Amino acid sequence: MFLHHVAAYLPHTVVANDHFTRRNGLSSDWIIERTGIRERRRAAPGENTNTMAIEATKRVLREAPGIDMAEIDLIVGATYTPHDTIVTLAHAVQHAIGVADIPVVSISSACSSLLNAVEIVQGYFALGKARRALVVTSEHNTAYNNEDDTVAGHLWGDGAAALLFSAERLSPTDLLVRDVITAGAATVGKATTAVVLQPLDRSIIMPHGRDVFQYACQYMTRVTEQILDRHRLTVEDVTWLIPHQANRRISDVVLRNTGLPPERLVSNVETLGNTGCAGAAIGLADTLPLLKAGERVVVTVFGGGYSYGAMLLEREA
Repeated sequence: MFLHHVAAYLPHTVVANDHFTRRNGLSSDWIIERTGIRERRRAAPGENTNTMAIEATKRVLREAPGIDMAEIDLIVGATYTPHDTIVTLAHAVQHAIGVADIPVVSISSACSSLLNAVEIVQGYFALGKARRALVVTSEHNTAYNNEDDTVAGHLWGDGAAALLFSAERLSPTDLLVRDVITAGAATVGKATTAVVLQPLDRSIIMPHGRDVFQYACQYMTRVTEQILDRHRLTVEDVTWLIPHQANRRISDVVLRNTGLPPERLVSNVETLGNTGCAGAAIGLADTLPLLKAGERVVVTVFGGGYSYGAMLLEREA
């Protein structure tokens, strides 16, 4: 299986830390010290999870070399901030691109949903039920966020990304998906209460941030090492590490634990905030043009609930 192209969509409105200083007294320096976040994007009135997903999809189809919209035979959407729980983002994307009578699936495993979506594509490809798949990740965190929450209200940003996968290589620049590992960790710590979004309450809360931090560092380190070990690789063989973009301090701990040098980290949390399962995909869109033949990328994620995973990509020589 190959990753053909990735494109992202970000809302135009930028919300800097001083917004929260005015709102609830949190200083910019305090937010930066604890999270690394300096600013984040906010969806405009009329924008939502589905519209952002559609914009990302239009971009990836416009930019992708050698693929026609009519060839798409599977759409997998991923979000924990749905605009509509019946007309899911996968349905919205299908309607927008006008490709009829194909499977459309939407999933949620919190911020790790990207890799579960990729696994669904692997399954369809393996069964011969699809050959060209579109994975779309989109989060409208600010629709649910409570900005007066001094624990987590300043963390969230909005954004989307779309990824095109194919069963066979379509271009010399395609990335081979060498492996994907995912798992649930709902049995550890405060997994089922640490991060909560109950739609009827319409608020993302994080009462146990320290627990999230601890297990995110632990599991993203562990699964990164696991996927490298499975392929007899070391950190020296990794060109870029793209972690879930939740907190710069978490990323730094994972770097330190794995022994990867800081210059190999892809980080957008400083300017986008926590964009949920779209964050690592947005980072992948930025990284794709930089990759050279023989270079590798590890994407590692952790989500509330808890769930985690890693993906190993390689641009073959």
